[in-house]
Amino acid sequence: MIKVDNLTKRFGRHPAVSGATFAVEQGEVVGFLGPNGAGKTTTIRMLTGFLPPSSGSASIDGLDVNRHSLEARRQIGYLPESVPLYRDMRVREYLRFRGQLKGLSGNALRARMDEVIERCGLREVRRKMIRTLSKGFRQRVGLADALIHDPPLLILDEPTNGLDPNQIRAIRHLIKQLGQSHTILLSTHILSEVEMICDKIVIIDEGKVLASDTPANLVATMRTAGRISLELKVDPENARKKIADLDNVKKVTHERTRDGWEEFSVLVESGTDTRERIATLVREERWPLRSLYRHAETLEDVFVELTRKD
Repeated sequence: MIKVDNLTKRFGRHPAVSGATFAVEQGEVVGFLGPNGAGKTTTIRMLTGFLPPSSGSASIDGLDVNRHSLEARRQIGYLPESVPLYRDMRVREYLRFRGQLKGLSGNALRARMDEVIERCGLREVRRKMIRTLSKGFRQRVGLADALIHDPPLLILDEPTNGLDPNQIRAIRHLIKQLGQSHTILLSTHILSEVEMICDKIVIIDEGKVLASDTPANLVATMRTAGRISLELKVDPENARKKIADLDNVKKVTHERTRDGWEEFSVLVESGTDTRERIATLVREERWPLRSLYRHAETLEDVFVELTRKD
């Protein structure tokens, strides 16, 4: 559905996007991740025809976004980060206006208005002025606008930005439902959203695509060290040195003392599990042990590992 090949955008001498290449297949829900300023919004603006690329190409359902701009844009429902709404229009009036701009009229327009109002949970506010709505409802109006012409592809740029936890949960549930019938490219920096919703992840930083895979595969191939936590009743410096001498241990940190117990964090080499060696050491030294566990790698670990600057 989306194919991006060596896409580049420069603003003067500054490369906002540098040779980005990735694909989104039909029916996928793909998370588009990156730190602030990574190039996510610039990439989306090129895909949606708002910005021309400096070089490279992008296509929507086989239609080049430059050579066949109008046809490509008809395949897209776009929700920008800051939803531009006419605040002095009523919700239903606004959706009628937007539907007409997108080529709908008559019974087809009325049917689509009814459908998106119901699907986006706008029935109770359909006759209200947009300026009186909460931000959560304004996001829903923007999403209804993106859906009004029933596009096969939805591109959503930070759809839950600035919402409270209840509003985030409602919008997230709605996006999950839409993913059953639409291809979705979801730009966000909220990793919990991606883990709950997305089939695949594209991570971008400094304008370059660093990874493109399923969440499970990204976690499985992560380069970073594993981490083990344990609580002991010991002399912390003596214990730290002896644990650090074990095979596959990269670093031992004494985190804090709590309730008379010393908490340690142990970084180990990727793909290893040193808990058995630590348990043997604890038994040999006769150290009182309260807990010993290995932290499972998460999508957050992958993101930090790929985008950290140190």
